[in-house]
Amino acid sequence: MAKTAIITGAGQGIGFAIAKKLSQKGINIILNDLEKSLAEEAAKSISSETKHPVLAIGGDASREEIISGMIDLAISDFQSLDIVVANAGITLFGGFLDYTREDFREVTRVNQEGTFFLTQAAAKVMSEQESGGAILFTSSVTAHSSHENLGAYSMSKAALEMLAKNLVLELAPLGIRVNTVAPGATLTSRTAMDETYESTWSRITPLKKPASIEDIANAAAFLVSDEASHITGQSLVVDGGWTSVSPSPYE
Repeated sequence: MAKTAIITGAGQGIGFAIAKKLSQKGINIILNDLEKSLAEEAAKSISSETKHPVLAIGGDASREEIISGMIDLAISDFQSLDIVVANAGITLFGGFLDYTREDFREVTRVNQEGTFFLTQAAAKVMSEQESGGAILFTSSVTAHSSHENLGAYSMSKAALEMLAKNLVLELAPLGIRVNTVAPGATLTSRTAMDETYESTWSRITPLKKPASIEDIANAAAFLVSDEASHITGQSLVVDGGWTSVSPSPYE
């Protein structure tokens, strides 16, 4: 029987690429995005190409009702839940001295609370399956190196990496692996809006180019695959070597 994966924040960019990669491997996909129309469009695009089922569910992936809906859809339509990629996240820029409580709470709610409780709900289901499961968080190089105006965001991403490590104690005995992938500078439709983005990151990245969304998807697909069956509690940085030297993009 084919495996089933829930992927949040997958209407475009990295999440979309991960969903497409897993679908290409014959995995049933529950694809979530905050915008329902974007989720439906993405699901249709992937399914038409891979010829495998991709179901869309719109809404805020940190909300209890959306989490329950994704879990229920996986079980009702595919009879299992084997993989979760908690990719949904939000970035709210702002200097530390002026950062508002409202923005801080929103970043924390989406990035930390949403990931925590999706994982909790998924783990309860996976624990009842003899095959266990694989869970992946999307972190960031900002969890490893400081960036201007991203104090709250980087803190939330570092928290996810610590969560993955901590969950090893409770989830490994249940056959559930939890890891994180930490993308560096990545070319997406959003970053492409900055005309200097690619040239700047090509200049300061040791491998002379920013990542593509496929680069991140390949790493993610490995970490949730059976080939990574003895890897848990780890974070894989995909940044072309940038964090090893960390030259500033602001100079």
